[in-house]
Amino acid sequence: MYIILSNSDPLPLYEQIKKQITEQIVTGKLLPEEALPSIRALAKELEISVITVKKAYDDLEAEGFIVTRPGKGSVVAQAGAAFVREAKLKAMQDSLEEAIAKGRELGMEDGEIRHTLDLLLKEL
Repeated sequence: MYIILSNSDPLPLYEQIKKQITEQIVTGKLLPEEALPSIRALAKELEISVITVKKAYDDLEAEGFIVTRPGKGSVVAQAGAAFVREAKLKAMQDSLEEAIAKGRELGMEDGEIRHTLDLLLKEL
């Protein structure tokens, strides 16, 4: 698992950790049942508070991305293909919403935005 924290990122450190682990799970870089570093080990590696890593792990568990087993640590949840697909669809939807908002900022009408999307779909 590879995590880079940035002091210049406006997100709190625990959110940066959570976001990067989530991305690695969704993209398949972290596989179901793959063990995550212990909270203490990751905190030491990243040179941050154990509380910060615990907050990230707690959030990831609450969202169904990881499972914590007492005495055994945390592993990537056995998320089915539907769960991973849903996460990817959500990310795609967020990107499309951002693109639409940018188009509207430029004064584009819905038809122009659709036309631009159609052109991009044909190119890919």
